[in-house]
Amino acid sequence: MPGTANFDTREHRFANAAALTEALALEITGALQDGLAAGRGASLAVPGGRTPVALFERLSGAELDWDDVWITLTDERWVDATSSSSNEKLVRDHLLREAAAEANFVGLKNASAEAHAGARLSWSSVAELPRPFDFMLLGMGDDGHVASLFPDSPGLAVALDPSQPPGCVAMTAPEPPRARLSLNLRALLDSRRIAVLIVGDAKWATYERARVRGPAVDMPVRALLQQQNVPVSVYWSP
Repeated sequence: MPGTANFDTREHRFANAAALTEALALEITGALQDGLAAGRGASLAVPGGRTPVALFERLSGAELDWDDVWITLTDERWVDATSSSSNEKLVRDHLLREAAAEANFVGLKNASAEAHAGARLSWSSVAELPRPFDFMLLGMGDDGHVASLFPDSPGLAVALDPSQPPGCVAMTAPEPPRARLSLNLRALLDSRRIAVLIVGDAKWATYERARVRGPAVDMPVRALLQQQNVPVSVYWSP
C-alpha cells in the first residue's frame, strides 16, 4: 500500500473470537513459561475493557507457577478499586482466580486524590516487577489510543517521547471517567514482546489507518508500530 510503513508487525487474523482467545492464551502462557524457566520470575501487563475478558478467563486456568508471576496494568481509571469502572476490579474478577489466584498483582490506583499526584508512587511499585515485561498486552481504541495514551490529552507528546524514562503518566480521556493513569511509551516498550488485541471491522480499519506513516500524537498506536526494537503482533477477529 503506498505510504504504508514497512514494519515487521505480525498480523494474526482469526475466524472468530474463540480461536483468537485460544491462540493468544497459548502465546502469553509460553512467554510466561520462558520467564519462569529463566529463573527471573515472569511479568505480564494487561489492559482493562471488555475485550480481554474471555482471554483473562482462559488464562486463569493455565498451568503455571503463578506464585512467581507478576501482573500489572497498562493503565487505570482513577477510581476506587471496587468501582465497576476499575481495571483492577476487572482483572481481579476475571483473571486473578482459579490457578491464577496465586499470581502477584500490582495495581496502579493508590490513595492519592488525583492521578498526576499518584503517578510517581504507582511507578515505584511497577518498577519492582521483573523487567523487561515478558508480555505486554494492549487494546486499541477507535481513535488509535493504546493504554490511556489518548490523542489530544495534555502531556501526550511527552508520554510518547521514547527518550523519557519509563514511568506512569496522568492522562485525560475524552469521556468519563476522564482521569486516567497510564504507562508511558518507554514503559510499554520495556517488554520482550507486545500484542495488540482488537475485535471487529471498525478496529481493523483503525489499525490500517495507523499503519500509514504519520504523527504518533494523532494515533498513539503508531508509536508501537513505527519502532523496531520490540516485536509487535496484532490479534484480530470479527
